Amino acid sequence: MSKEFEIAREFEVDATPEQVWDAITDNTGGWLWPSEPPEPRVGGKGAMGSTVTAWDPPHRYVNRIEDVEGISEQTLNQLDYTIEPRDEGRRAWVRYVHSGILVDDWDNQYDAAGRHTDFYLHTLRQFLTQFGGRPVVAFTTFDGPEDSKAPDAFAAVGRALGLGDDTAEGTRIQARGPEGQLLDAVVDFRNPYFLGLRTEDALIRFFGRNHWGYPVGISVHDFAPGADAKADETAWQGWLNSVFA
Repeated sequence: MSKEFEIAREFEVDATPEQVWDAITDNTGGWLWPSEPPEPRVGGKGAMGSTVTAWDPPHRYVNRIEDVEGISEQTLNQLDYTIEPRDEGRRAWVRYVHSGILVDDWDNQYDAAGRHTDFYLHTLRQFLTQFGGRPVVAFTTFDGPEDSKAPDAFAAVGRALGLGDDTAEGTRIQARGPEGQLLDAVVDFRNPYFLGLRTEDALIRFFGRNHWGYPVGISVHDFAPGADAKADETAWQGWLNSVFA
């Protein structure tokens, strides 16, 4: 049955309002996924075929789509960003509201959307504070095999990386990456649903979507000079497949 939803979050970040604005409009590949910048006007075309309904840089951006193409569980989607300066413009306060209508499996979809929101917004803050909001060089995202839908699948990902059950956020580790390569990384996010690793040159995000009936996923935001998205995907897809071989 169709039902409206709203997910609202507020946070402060050590970045200027202009840097936050750039990240949510022009440089989404550094923390979410790459998308065409919105047309800079009310009524212009926004991300994923949406329409810009508010445009006041660097303070307010809203986009809205009435029929969400390719997402059968949703018929209305709106993203609303409000940005205010703090500390004489050296920092920013951000309010993010995601609203719309879910038409199927409401409780499960709402839970997934809320938890994904927290992870994406954390990645946004990492992008701004650790990588200066600079443009991403290579981005890739993909799902694991069918076996990664299993209830304990995401725990297997942590073990494959060499994390202990008690490895907490903020811990510096040597993760076991593709082909046994050891990666110097910081665990910048960890809960039962998501895991974030930050290396000197990349944000590597692991999504425990098995909790909602989907395969485990990985996204790689690679800032290294000369980074290659296809090479990143081949390496990490092979790693993920091997976890569930």
